[in-house]
Amino acid sequence: MKSLKRLFLLITVLSITFACTDFTTDKELKVGLEKDITFLADDALEGRAIGTPGEEKAANYIAEAFEKIGLSPKGTDGYFQPFTVKKSTNPHEEAVVGTNGEGVTGRNVAGFIDNGSDYTVVIGAHYDHLGYGAEGSLFRGEPAIHNGADDNASGTSAVIQLAKILKSKKSKYNFLFLAFSGEENGLWGSNYFSKNSTVDLASVNYMINMDMVGRMNEEKTVAINGVGTSPLWIEQLDAINSDSLKLVTSESGVGPSDHTSFYLQDLPVLHFFTGQHEDYHKPSDDADKINYDGLVLVVRYIERLVDELNGEEKLAFTKTNDSSGDNPRFTVSLGVVPDYLFDGQGMRIDGVTDGKPAAAAGMKKGDIVVKLGDSTIVDMMSYMRALSGFAAGQQTVVEYKRGEELKAAQIKF
Repeated sequence: MKSLKRLFLLITVLSITFACTDFTTDKELKVGLEKDITFLADDALEGRAIGTPGEEKAANYIAEAFEKIGLSPKGTDGYFQPFTVKKSTNPHEEAVVGTNGEGVTGRNVAGFIDNGSDYTVVIGAHYDHLGYGAEGSLFRGEPAIHNGADDNASGTSAVIQLAKILKSKKSKYNFLFLAFSGEENGLWGSNYFSKNSTVDLASVNYMINMDMVGRMNEEKTVAINGVGTSPLWIEQLDAINSDSLKLVTSESGVGPSDHTSFYLQDLPVLHFFTGQHEDYHKPSDDADKINYDGLVLVVRYIERLVDELNGEEKLAFTKTNDSSGDNPRFTVSLGVVPDYLFDGQGMRIDGVTDGKPAAAAGMKKGDIVVKLGDSTIVDMMSYMRALSGFAAGQQTVVEYKRGEELKAAQIKF
């Protein structure tokens, strides 16, 4: 009898272990990420622009991956949610639904894990990119395929692999995995989904968005935006940082990526990002430049966050100070790429565009803007506010630090 009891106990322990364990090793995870990105960022998909055959191939790949993992379809047409929208000029404006065949048609891809919970966690990323360039490209040569390995095959692959990991676990929450199209055109896909959700948005606990998470630097820096959208975020994000990542956080729930669409529906959000680079929005953003080991760290970090929140009740939502209505609007550009991972005083430049005011003034990558006109620049938001005060044709003085030297230059917008 004792032997039977021991056997029963062993079976029970093993059952619990199998139900709660992720059997994906880091090596397997890395292989899966590389496989996904290599496919999505291949020339054969011609840059995955919304409404193109390449976008359709990418959507089919994601849907097939969801089906293989065992996710339930959660679109309006199986795994797909088709939408037709007209061109938007503002990334924070609501997508305009096209009628009578007007506009361009894209497809969101949605897969669901039903754990019988009252609450659902949304994990998403956009899978579209710039096609052959055109609007949004920073490349000055002839039209060429923009493969978008980091932007955003990296985030898409992370969604797929997290779906695989979380399908093997027993959770107190349901999970909705979303791949959005039309992000590069103005958050079209996520905007449409947030207005036409296939789950009750009142049941959504929080939303995690991954956009450009494939180029982690040597300092292991990860930017996490949206930490002000729930009082719980900061405490949890620090507690799970077992890989000694350098976390650079910002409170705002609004930004140039798909988490904004969910924040504007009064939902807690987080946006993960490993930084800008010289290949951003250029044909050179290819799969062989991805830091796959770094991407593994991002996926594992998010996995730990989801696990840590598994016992929590529904997260409280808080509005952040710079919500969409307070976002500065500007009609001029300095012609620089900001370093979004910089956590010091000022706005550090990560790239300078030829032919723009900064280049004409002799500014370089690594310079830190500390004053623009009469405005002191302490961070990205103060830089944007200062920029919004100028119009085309106006002149002003920009002050910036190059190393320890403070320099000044006259610029004309």
